[in-house]
Amino acid sequence: MKKVLIIEDEKAIAKALELKLKKAGFDARGVSNGQEGLDILQKEKYDLILLDLVMPVMDGFTMLTELKKMNIEVPVIILSNLSQKGDEKKARDLGAKDFFIKSNTSISFIVEEVKKIIK
Repeated sequence: MKKVLIIEDEKAIAKALELKLKKAGFDARGVSNGQEGLDILQKEKYDLILLDLVMPVMDGFTMLTELKKMNIEVPVIILSNLSQKGDEKKARDLGAKDFFIKSNTSISFIVEEVKKIIK
């Protein structure tokens, strides 16, 4: 079973993603900040990360940088409300595979994108 780590501080969004992904046949787990995500990734292997950019403790940009430093290679999809072109470019430069604006993207669409990336 493919594993997806959801790193998102908005609990309602994280829970909805987790439920939809589980229903689609993924092993999904949600945590609320980048530091928690890194701690888990040091112990467990995941097939994909859904990552918010603005979070307490450690933001998404810092997390992407840390993943690189630690040689943890996992596809990352950014889910953010930051819609500046510069934010998307920065995230992609740091290794993000995709970038979606939360308010413009349905959870069903995100699940379909996850399927495409980790089939």
